[in-house]
Amino acid sequence: MSMLEIVAVIISFLGIWLTARRHLLCWPINLMACALYAKLFLDVRLYADMVLQGVFGIAIVYGWIGWARGKRDEGEVRVVPLPPMCAAKGLALGALCAGAIGWFTHHYTDAALPWMDSALSSFSLVAQYWTARRHAASWLLWIAVDIFYVGMFMFKGLWLTAGLYAAMIGLAVLGYWRWRQVMRRNTA
Repeated sequence: MSMLEIVAVIISFLGIWLTARRHLLCWPINLMACALYAKLFLDVRLYADMVLQGVFGIAIVYGWIGWARGKRDEGEVRVVPLPPMCAAKGLALGALCAGAIGWFTHHYTDAALPWMDSALSSFSLVAQYWTARRHAASWLLWIAVDIFYVGMFMFKGLWLTAGLYAAMIGLAVLGYWRWRQVMRRNTA
């Protein structure tokens, strides 16, 4: 456990909590968390997750702009349903990218867990895109991904980060519940 991991955990927890509450401040906080975790993942040779943090940085800027434009007059961020075809395409793309990145990192790097790291990174990108598009279903994918991340981080000895991801499962459940409530109100 390093000071870097401690700070990254605190910043990440705050960012996810703000995201679940649909607060626009989540985006700059999550951007800071990305930078911290990029360095941490480099240090422990989880290269797909390190690269994921850079891509998350781009996705965060995209989400920040999208949420700022997608606010209601009252300042609340709107939540929209995820069409089944979009869900299927997103999951298929996640699986395809997981295979391609896993193959590359397995053959061309000294990655510690190339296949798992690549799969979790790929599906995290799908979940991040769905979050940026304001789909409540994003939280369900985050729950699934985070369950596996807990195990991977425990295996790598990143105990605080494993604890963070366990807590993020709870935050994702809360986020899904809150976003579904908002979506129901919007369609009623």
